[in-house]
Amino acid sequence: MCESTAYVKKRGGEEELLLKDVAAIRPEGNKLVLRSLLGDRLEFDGVIEEIDLMGHKILLKPR
Repeated sequence: MCESTAYVKKRGGEEELLLKDVAAIRPEGNKLVLRSLLGDRLEFDGVIEEIDLMGHKILLKPR
């Protein structure tokens, strides 16, 4: 499978796990809506900082 794991970048550069097995990300207003392979839904108020497709990693940053 090609799902990725989403992390949020905290102040100081630390990364915190948000959601595993992310299958889709959709912008909705000022938020990002992440959906996992298992149907979990997470709304995040921030922006995409980086997507590493080969490393299956999504790095988000709060607004």
